Amino acid sequence: MTISAEERHLIKETLRIAEEGTTHMVPEVMFNPTSKYTDPKRYEQEVQTLFREFPIIILHRSDVAQDGDFITHDHFGVPIIVTRAQDGKLRAFLNVCRHRGARLTDKPCGKARTLSCPYHAWTYGLDGALRGIPQAFGFDGVDKSKLGLVELPVFERFGMIWVVPSKQERDIDIDSWLAPMAEQLNGLDIGNMHLFKKWTLHKNMSWHFLVEAFQESYHFYYAHRDTACAGYLDNQSIHLNFNPHVRHAVPLPKALDLRDQDPETWDYRSNFMTQNYIFPANFVQVMTDHIYVHTIIPTGIDTCVFQCMMLIDEAPKTEKAERYFQKNYDLIRIVFEEDFTIGEGIQAGLKTGANSDFVFGTYECGLHFGQKSIDYALAGKIRV
Repeated sequence: MTISAEERHLIKETLRIAEEGTTHMVPEVMFNPTSKYTDPKRYEQEVQTLFREFPIIILHRSDVAQDGDFITHDHFGVPIIVTRAQDGKLRAFLNVCRHRGARLTDKPCGKARTLSCPYHAWTYGLDGALRGIPQAFGFDGVDKSKLGLVELPVFERFGMIWVVPSKQERDIDIDSWLAPMAEQLNGLDIGNMHLFKKWTLHKNMSWHFLVEAFQESYHFYYAHRDTACAGYLDNQSIHLNFNPHVRHAVPLPKALDLRDQDPETWDYRSNFMTQNYIFPANFVQVMTDHIYVHTIIPTGIDTCVFQCMMLIDEAPKTEKAERYFQKNYDLIRIVFEEDFTIGEGIQAGLKTGANSDFVFGTYECGLHFGQKSIDYALAGKIRV
């Protein structure tokens, strides 16, 4: 298997810090004000900037793979419908009729040639064009070409569907935005993987706490003592900061055996878990033989939604393979729940006022990088 220069660097850094008895660190501790988690005005700014102006993964390509497929999505607080029209083109729209604003459909997904509003049966093609108005004589002078569905930016990249959850007057260069992650994501062939499981959970915590759970491995030995901690070296992560995206490499214990191997034979993936943070709210978590894609969406200042899909190379062909991946799914649900329980506890503790700041240690690098990127984006210094 070919290894990239970036992955070779990650292996070398892992071996270096292990030999030196240290870990990857930034220069200084960060004191992060808890007001960033509790200020209603800041929260509203986060929603309107981070969750309205940036592309966010919401689907796997298999969800809308065939002509006529559609799927709805409501977790942003914005009703969205993603379609694959008969011309094969992927589109996203506000799920809102242009007549009187009714939802076009409440179905979570389906297959259709047209979408008809349940209120007055105004009908639209999957390309968003207004096709029909019952008793059209009552709308003489109305230009149907100007009353198509409101289109949202949507992109199909690396086998995943990305949507910007608001109408944009500017062009979005998705390829430049994702360029720092392209080398790894291209090599994963996610679009041809099998969607083994997907699930959605509603949690009583700030969306920040869920994001932060994937940005450092300092907690593994303690929070996951009886589940996942033995699978990884303790607090030995390497972070590559692409500002705002971050590649977070977590070595397995056997990664240290690479020091005795010819570097020309090194294999990265079999020796690392990689938690790829794609700003502002996605992770592509690459395991040795499967992948999880997480989407974290705020639904309130102290509530959020966690969406996850588990992808494997191909549909299980044997009962043994089915049991193997089901076991991995069952374990990750337990591990994630350990993080969720702690996160909801942090949220409850936040309300006590015990902390005016949270302390980010020098080896909690991902927390530093992630928080700074959020601050920069809210200040208008990061745009897609």
